[in-house]
Amino acid sequence: MSFSMSEQIFAAHQGGELSVEPKQTVHNSVDLARIYTPGVAEVCSAIHREPDKAHTLTIKKNTVAVISDGTSVLGLGDIGPYAAAPVMEGKAMLFKQLAGVDAFPICLDTTDTEEIIRTIQRISPIFGGINLEDISSPRCFEIERRLADLLDIPVFHDDQHGTAIVVLAGLFNALKVAGKQIDQIRVVVNGIGAAGMAICRMLLRAGVTRLVPVDREGAIVLGGRYSQPMWQWLAERPEVEAIPGLLKEVIRDADVFIGVSRGGVLTADDVQYMAPGSIVFAMANPDPEIAPEEALPYVQVFATGRSDYPNQINNALVFPGIFRGALDCRASSINEEMKLAAAYAIASAIPDAELSPVNIVPAVLDREVVARVRVAVIRAAVSSGQARVMPVDLMDGVS
Repeated sequence: MSFSMSEQIFAAHQGGELSVEPKQTVHNSVDLARIYTPGVAEVCSAIHREPDKAHTLTIKKNTVAVISDGTSVLGLGDIGPYAAAPVMEGKAMLFKQLAGVDAFPICLDTTDTEEIIRTIQRISPIFGGINLEDISSPRCFEIERRLADLLDIPVFHDDQHGTAIVVLAGLFNALKVAGKQIDQIRVVVNGIGAAGMAICRMLLRAGVTRLVPVDREGAIVLGGRYSQPMWQWLAERPEVEAIPGLLKEVIRDADVFIGVSRGGVLTADDVQYMAPGSIVFAMANPDPEIAPEEALPYVQVFATGRSDYPNQINNALVFPGIFRGALDCRASSINEEMKLAAAYAIASAIPDAELSPVNIVPAVLDREVVARVRVAVIRAAVSSGQARVMPVDLMDGVS
């Protein structure tokens, strides 16, 4: 009997995608006394005397909370915490399979910013890191910022920073293919929400000098006045262009288009007037800003967020390795230096000799990516003062 793809998908999710397995087995009363009472009291007392020992004597050492309120799920939008759970479970599974990180999905039945912050703060003692996921903009900015200030463990909003890191990694390699330099290109970013804003920040940090952020009402321009604080921050950056216009106008002569908006906002007529050797990352899901078939006759490198086309720009290239590195060096946060290091590490997973218009990002399941990102993140954490311990395997190789 054959099953349809839909039937196979639902079968794979029956009972969820995760389970909890013990690392030790209790066979007798001696084991019980050692693992639970009365022996566990010694461990509790040791942690009470020295709270820092929680990082070595509990699951905190290797556990990340994957937290969402279900307000901005994939291409589905505000579908609530129950419907968001399969996404969080899938992400936790990738954490474990790719990086050996024990991640647990937590879906909160509230959209109140203060309640979310308080809840995460209160459950944080058992976790070594917090991965925020699928929380709508602009609340996600404040939630992440406030938690980063309150907690002494890494807080990482993957929709923002994971997306920005993998976009930058892909761009590094796409520029090599196109023969362009990052400080000489003109970049249009369409969709200035959580992901778009983080992408803009990363581009500026990486050296982009001509940036055109665009939202539904048109370009955000240098010297403009905006009620959205993040847009206002962009309007004060000297690298942002001062010329207004709608997307179809400002994309002319652009070297790079990065879309994190909605499907079908571009046509072949739009991209054919980009600069020669143009690069298009059309990452709206499920439908990209322009279909590959329309764009490819006019662009040199094309990427999407989909797995059924070449050059998939996927956050799964980022979060396993970046948290593996942050946990292993007990980083107090994931800062800009660590993010940029992760982007370079992902890009480096493809040797220059193997780069091509259809091969600018490594495969999602390539375990070498996790290893490269881990080491790069630890090195950046050490050099920027975020690391609190040094992994044994890197003691002689990190300065």
